[in-house]
Amino acid sequence: MPFIIDLEASGFGRGSYPIEVGFARPDGQVAARLIKPEPDWTHWSEEAEQVHGISREQLFEEGLSAREVALWLNEELQGETVYSDSWGFDSSWLALLFHHAGCMQRFRIDTLNKLLSEKQLAAWGQIKQQVLDDLHLVRHRAADDAYMLQRTFRMTASQ
Repeated sequence: MPFIIDLEASGFGRGSYPIEVGFARPDGQVAARLIKPEPDWTHWSEEAEQVHGISREQLFEEGLSAREVALWLNEELQGETVYSDSWGFDSSWLALLFHHAGCMQRFRIDTLNKLLSEKQLAAWGQIKQQVLDDLHLVRHRAADDAYMLQRTFRMTASQ
């Protein structure tokens, strides 16, 4: 099984930044961290907050600095390739995180679609919904979304 990564963000437009990162390991274990906004990270979308359920206040209370999160990710994922279903957004937010952390990213991120066969792609939507229904996961939280994607990958691969 591949490593799957997911990020939640302050919004989707210009000025958005990562607020949570989570991943699922090949053995299915998950981990996530909230990210405290940097001083110049001021963009906040109320619509995005409604989706992920994380308040800006919660980030300041429970979040770790960009540097702490980047160092943690490097420790956990060094040398690995991690896969994302939203590669364009997630890779940009990771780049922003590592830029503000002042350190180099020590793992690669790639698109999950690269791993999917035509058969998996055809079954993806239906199986993903089945996984969500079966596991009652909290959508749009990084660790749960990463786990859901990994479980969907496993189930579509075995069909």
